[in-house]
Amino acid sequence: MDVTDILNQIGGLQSMARELGVSESQAKSGAAALLPAILGGFKKQATAHPAGLEGLGGLLGKLGGGGLLDNLLAPEPTDVGRGNNVLGQIFGSKDVSRAVAANASATSGLDAGLLKKMLPLLAMAVTGFMAKSGAGQAAAPASSRGGLGGLLGGLVGSLGGGGRSAGGGAGGLASLLDLDGDGNPLDDILNMIGR
Repeated sequence: MDVTDILNQIGGLQSMARELGVSESQAKSGAAALLPAILGGFKKQATAHPAGLEGLGGLLGKLGGGGLLDNLLAPEPTDVGRGNNVLGQIFGSKDVSRAVAANASATSGLDAGLLKKMLPLLAMAVTGFMAKSGAGQAAAPASSRGGLGGLLGGLVGSLGGGGRSAGGGAGGLASLLDLDGDGNPLDDILNMIGR
C-alpha cells in the first residue's frame, strides 16, 4: 500500500494540485517528500500517548477526523488553519514544519515555499484518511493490533520503514532523514533544529 497512490485514488493529490496551482506530478512529488515526516509524527504521537493507539484515534477525532479529508476534497477553498492545527499537534513547532519543508525541498527539488503550503493540506488528507479508515476498522472486532495500528504501521511501512526502497523515492527520503535508524525521521529532524 503506497500512500501517494492512496491519496491519488481518493482525489487528494488532485485537490492539492488545484489548491496550490501546480501539476498533479508536482503534488505527487511533494507528497512523497513530505509524507515520511507526517507519518513519523503520527507514529511518535501513538507511542507517546498513554492510551497508545486508542489515544491516537481520539486525537484524530479531536483534530477534525474524516471532516479534514472532506474539506480538502470539497470544491471550496480548504481551511488550511485546520491543517496547521494538525501540524502543531504532531510536530509541536513551526520550526519543525519549516525544517521538514526545507529537507523535502532539498531532496525533491521542489520549492520550499510550495512545500510549506502543501504541508498542512497533506496533513489534513492523512489525518482525514486515517480517521475514516480507522473508524471503519474500529467497527470491526476490537482487535487493537489491526485497526488504526495496522493502518498506521502499513502507511509508515509503505514509505520504506524497513530502511531501503527500490528507486529511492519516499522510502529513500525516510531512510535519509532517519539518521539514527529507529524508523522515525521526525526525532532526527527535531535534533537538527535543536543544534
